[in-house]
Amino acid sequence: MTAPTKKRVVLLGATGSIGENALRVIAAHRDKLELVGIAARANWEKLAAIAHRFGVRHIGVFEDAAFADARKNSAAFPKNTRLVGGLAGLVELAQLPEADIVLVAVVGTTGLEPALAALAARKDLALASKEILVLAGKFVMAAAKQHGVKLLPVDSEHNAVFQCLEGHPHAGVRRIVLTASGGAFRDWTPDQLAHATPADALKHPNWAMGPKITVDSATLANKGLELIEAQWLFGLRPEQCTAVLHPQSIVHCLVEFTDGTMLAQLSPPSMTFPIQHALLYPARAPGVETTLDFTKAIGLEFRPVDEARFPMLRLARQTMTSAGIAPAVFNAANEVAVAAFLNAQIPFLAIPRVVEHTLGTIPNFEPTGLAAVLAVDADARRAATAMLAHFQS
Repeated sequence: MTAPTKKRVVLLGATGSIGENALRVIAAHRDKLELVGIAARANWEKLAAIAHRFGVRHIGVFEDAAFADARKNSAAFPKNTRLVGGLAGLVELAQLPEADIVLVAVVGTTGLEPALAALAARKDLALASKEILVLAGKFVMAAAKQHGVKLLPVDSEHNAVFQCLEGHPHAGVRRIVLTASGGAFRDWTPDQLAHATPADALKHPNWAMGPKITVDSATLANKGLELIEAQWLFGLRPEQCTAVLHPQSIVHCLVEFTDGTMLAQLSPPSMTFPIQHALLYPARAPGVETTLDFTKAIGLEFRPVDEARFPMLRLARQTMTSAGIAPAVFNAANEVAVAAFLNAQIPFLAIPRVVEHTLGTIPNFEPTGLAAVLAVDADARRAATAMLAHFQS
């Protein structure tokens, strides 16, 4: 009897929170998963440790200076390691001939070109970087369809929707409801929010994530980006994509069908669950985390979102209706504003003001190619950066 074939994985973003959880999953299922390529923005020392642990020979370092350091310290890597650098290096890893699936978990829009390269090379794509679909959803989905490969969502909410929709006709779906924890400021008053610091924003009550996404959770920009992403992933209209506050982060989505019934997906708040589902799909295997314990009381609470307190969700929903390049402008301006807040350049409540101003500055249109989208992304970042001066003067 022949042994089952392992699924060979390339992990772009191996040193971040998604990457660390993916490594836990791969380590727990070495009989089913093999790590063949890894990349990170700059932390080559951590990449070297991962390479030794998993026997990886293809390694990418995005930042030029860090790549140069990695090459100078090549003795830190396993023998016969192949080091590649920059965006071209990430693209090369995404197209590794021996890879079966590429998990894109790099922050921001850096992963767009590697994601498209993986699809063009007919690799299944596990997508954790939501900005990719927000920026270029129609092009990414068209590429997946053209090349006949799977696009497997890794965000906990989208992975939950994927599981709930499987086997159900698209026409039978009335709406999807993504849950939001509310982040660090879920119960803060407007007066408190006016004095919120980056340290305050990074104290997420449920999830351990990177700084940018943790601030996005506090503003609910993260949920807005997820609604835009869900529209592309599941072929939905804007009005079919909604959100609700759920402080426990146990129910990750609800799907309502036309007959009024709903399905929900539940799991503890750990990214290992959606990552494992995406990497092993369609197979199932024991997880790496403790599951829900129903011998103890578990309370599940749901609240409507107050968009007056969370204007970023309102702005995201407006961009879904506007379509065109509006979601890309929203994403770019938000990235600039969040970086400025984390650097203590602007107050927390300025984030939505920067985004709304930038949306009003960039005329909307329907892009016909990626070049136009990337140009708009750059224009929006310049406009948002110019707006920062208003708060610094």
